[in-house]
Amino acid sequence: MPLDFDNRFVRELPGESLSNQTTEDAGRSPSRQVLGACYSPALPVKPTAPKLLAHASEVADLIGLNDAEVQSEWFLDAFSGRKLLPQMEPFAMCYGGHQFGHWAGQLGDGRAINLGEVINPRGERWMLQLKGAGPTPYSRSADGFAVLRSSVREFLCSEAMHHLGVPTTRALSLVGTGDMVVRDMFYDGRPKREPGAIVCRVAPSFVRFGNFEILGARNDLANLRKLIEYVIRTDFPELVSSHKAIDSECIAAWFREICRRTAEMIVHWMRVGFVHGVMNTDNMSILGLTIDYGPYGWLEDYDPTWTPNTTDAQGRRYCYGQQPQIAYWNLGRLAEAIAPCMEDKAAIEGAMELYVETINTQWQSTMAAKLGLSRWTSDEDSLIESLFELLRATETDMTLFYRLLGTWQVHPSAHEQPAVRVQRILEHFQEAHYRPEERKENYAKRILDWMDRYEARVRQEQGEPTDRRSIMEAVNPKYVLRNYLAQEAIDQAELHGDPSRIMQLLEVLRNPYAEQPGMEQYAKKRPEWARNRPGCSTLSCSS
Repeated sequence: MPLDFDNRFVRELPGESLSNQTTEDAGRSPSRQVLGACYSPALPVKPTAPKLLAHASEVADLIGLNDAEVQSEWFLDAFSGRKLLPQMEPFAMCYGGHQFGHWAGQLGDGRAINLGEVINPRGERWMLQLKGAGPTPYSRSADGFAVLRSSVREFLCSEAMHHLGVPTTRALSLVGTGDMVVRDMFYDGRPKREPGAIVCRVAPSFVRFGNFEILGARNDLANLRKLIEYVIRTDFPELVSSHKAIDSECIAAWFREICRRTAEMIVHWMRVGFVHGVMNTDNMSILGLTIDYGPYGWLEDYDPTWTPNTTDAQGRRYCYGQQPQIAYWNLGRLAEAIAPCMEDKAAIEGAMELYVETINTQWQSTMAAKLGLSRWTSDEDSLIESLFELLRATETDMTLFYRLLGTWQVHPSAHEQPAVRVQRILEHFQEAHYRPEERKENYAKRILDWMDRYEARVRQEQGEPTDRRSIMEAVNPKYVLRNYLAQEAIDQAELHGDPSRIMQLLEVLRNPYAEQPGMEQYAKKRPEWARNRPGCSTLSCSS
């Protein structure tokens, strides 16, 4: 067998006792409260007619597989849930979480089944997880399956984020099941049958903040301690030697690292314009990875209050501009959960302060790079705030604006007729504006004023003019997974049975910062037909 399994999670942590049930019975029995355990056995449901629709060759290589093996019958069996490989020990995790700011109690892997952990040829540990393979003890009233549209979005976005340089879980494969799944996309009483699909997700660990919250909420301190020690030794081995006991000081260092990694992830989200859409604590990775791609979206029109999630349309708790604050709040809930295992409570405050410091310092360096500046000065605060106001002044595509700013020619001197200059500016950035004809009368003056300030700052730089563009194009992507692009791939696969657009889009997204001649159609701003179309502008947790 080409995969080398070492299922440490189920070997070292307490699982739900099967009592008189067989593994198969336990894996498919009705949902229930699971006490005194970190996981439950769970088995995938065999699909009727599985078909491999897409795969990421880089992820296959990550776990030690080549493309020929990916195309094999055993691969389709294993990653559709049709058959288990001999060393697989499938399970679903038990966790809780705060959803939209309120404690929701037990949640758990309702439609995710972990197949096991593989050790790749480089000695790295990777968990393999099927999403949409059927019910688990944590499915509550749901069926545990996933539809093609949500699975395409998860598959593509996992890989798109990786190639953008954003910490994320990965996606190995997308498999159509041949079965139909009933979904009410917007919970409005209009369910319909849709084709089912399964994504195999890959990550060093899928442990979330909620894994610790559920044990803390139940005062299950013995298992809380076991889980903390397991995660530190498995995923943060640099914090403790193999023979050293994990004390309060070590746990504090671990929490600091979680805060630091989470801050770095959020800065990356903000840099590329990603909006997660449902930042519940059960959707926060302990490794600082982007996890659970549901009603996400890409900030096209620059609006910090925008959220793609229809469930969040009123409160906008998880909108783009709120993401740094929400991550901080979520870290606070994790801190409350693990606090009984820490003696020095001041260390928690220090870790939370580190989160804020990391966000601030990395955001400053990120914004300096987005503007093509080699360093951050005190003047940049005003310059950037004025820029954000300018982007909000008319409907401006954030991704396109920064790329166009990178191609703007800054002359050695500022001598140019104002009327000529402002016309040159407006023409240069016209492609970034969704409705350029609606720019207000004072917009020309505002963008001229800002460009004067920006160019004056650029002239202070010591490098060559080409350096600015190089700096900017390393952090400002040209290609992002705009929702309408994903929807076009979904439509072609779902309506016409042709999944080729998925792999074509993935190929473009592998090089998001490059120009890629001939692929410019994937860098265009959202077309008007997608402005209000479901799946392009609005999504739900069922999306």
